[in-house]
Amino acid sequence: MSNQSASKPVVLLAEVLSPATVEALGPDFDVRQVDGTDREALFAALADADAVLVRSATKVDAEALSHAPNLKVIARAGVGLDNVDIKAATAAGVMVVNAPTSNIVSAAELTIGHILSLARRIPAANASLSGGAWKRSSFTGAELFEKTIGIVGLGRIGALVAARMNAFDMRVIAYDPYVTSSRAQQLGVQLVSLDELAAESDFITIHMPKTPETTGMIGAAQFAAMKKTAFIVNVARGGLIDEADLYEALVAGEIAGAGLDVFTSEPPAEGSTAHALLSLPNVVVTPHLGASTVEAQEKAGVSVARSVRLALGGDLVPDAVNVAGGVIDPYVRPGIALVEKLGQIFSALSQSPLTSLDVEVHGELNDYDVSVLKLAALKGVFTNIVSDTVSYVNAPLLADQRGVTVRLLKDDVSEEYRNVITLSGALSDGSQLSVSGTLTGPKQVEKLVAINDHAIELPIEKHHVVMMYTDRPGIVAVFGQKFGEAGINIAGMQVAREAAGAQALSVLTLDSPVTDELLAEISAAIDADLFRQVEITEV
Repeated sequence: MSNQSASKPVVLLAEVLSPATVEALGPDFDVRQVDGTDREALFAALADADAVLVRSATKVDAEALSHAPNLKVIARAGVGLDNVDIKAATAAGVMVVNAPTSNIVSAAELTIGHILSLARRIPAANASLSGGAWKRSSFTGAELFEKTIGIVGLGRIGALVAARMNAFDMRVIAYDPYVTSSRAQQLGVQLVSLDELAAESDFITIHMPKTPETTGMIGAAQFAAMKKTAFIVNVARGGLIDEADLYEALVAGEIAGAGLDVFTSEPPAEGSTAHALLSLPNVVVTPHLGASTVEAQEKAGVSVARSVRLALGGDLVPDAVNVAGGVIDPYVRPGIALVEKLGQIFSALSQSPLTSLDVEVHGELNDYDVSVLKLAALKGVFTNIVSDTVSYVNAPLLADQRGVTVRLLKDDVSEEYRNVITLSGALSDGSQLSVSGTLTGPKQVEKLVAINDHAIELPIEKHHVVMMYTDRPGIVAVFGQKFGEAGINIAGMQVAREAAGAQALSVLTLDSPVTDELLAEISAAIDADLFRQVEITEV
């Protein structure tokens, strides 16, 4: 190796990437290659790597990171990051980047392909004719013209599907609780409830992120409400549709058919419900091909190559998922995770789309550059409600696309804590919502200290339930008994009220999540004005 080559930053390609990717890196790096599936070879190659580029096969976990003392950036040439341990990378100070928009057109077009395949029975007709039969009358299909398509999730892919279905002269309806009516109108889409969407649609396609709230969101109740002539398509994430319920609905003829590109486990294991779906005559399946186009692969490689150039050059990286741009003061840095979690809590408690958000910083932090906290708030707000991968840089764009105005306000007034951060927002139904948090003690424990005007102090954990109701005797006993009967342990609780008989706020910390059915049952039992589960995604 020449001295010139040795002096350049080392960029390791752990999988086969396109020539355009290498070209996008340019001449300023020592580009090396290794088979990332060979762990020992990977570890050896990581020893002096400044950056590593991977696709899906290479696992970059804590063990791999321990062999990479010089590593500054991990780049995944694609959308998902299942093979990258983001938490371990963050702890090691390594930036993680991906290509969140590289596959959106490909995924939207595959969705259209599934819809057309179902409507015109193309796969079955192809198999029949290839087998020597000529059975035109056996494959009568249906036009899309003037039919109704229901889109669950109006993120970037959902919006692309909407535009394409409008071109087919379909009626386009959508369910997305975080999209305003004005945004839907821009897309030529009518917003409806999930129940209305299920009942009215001739075709349903899902484009939601996979979270505890969305897992299994389409199940027996939705299939029972659907037309017997309706089809459902999932090119987003496995598990959004309850596969057992889907199988029963297809076998029973509750719906006409399904198009599936993704499954709960991939490939579907023999003997599983997903595997049983593969053999049904009214199911069209593909092996997770959403991003499998030449164009998507090329875009992904070129995109992350550019990000690597920016990262190694010390510049702001638009698609960084774990590191904000710019220098962050050590006093400010612990607040980033807190504010992201406050954003998730805010979204979970919102009862209608957000229209404006104030990120208020009170206390000693007033003396520091806290602009990153505004980005962290937006990242938290959108993390569990959009299908896109949310980063510190694209979060403001997501807000702008949804017509959400955002302000960062700060002062040095904080009476009870050294610092308090409040997310205060206006919702489209005219209501206001605020959540406040702080960091306490030498261990900087993240605490929720207020919801609206109710003061509390509760460590932020993974599972919470927030409820508001008219204060009266016996309420705690009611929900305590019902959680106990369901085997759900209450690990902590805070109750706040303004006066006896006034509205009370209870925040529970639970050891496990709660089913929607149990939430609805308890909410009705205590006649709650607000009853929401808050599931915190790791940040």
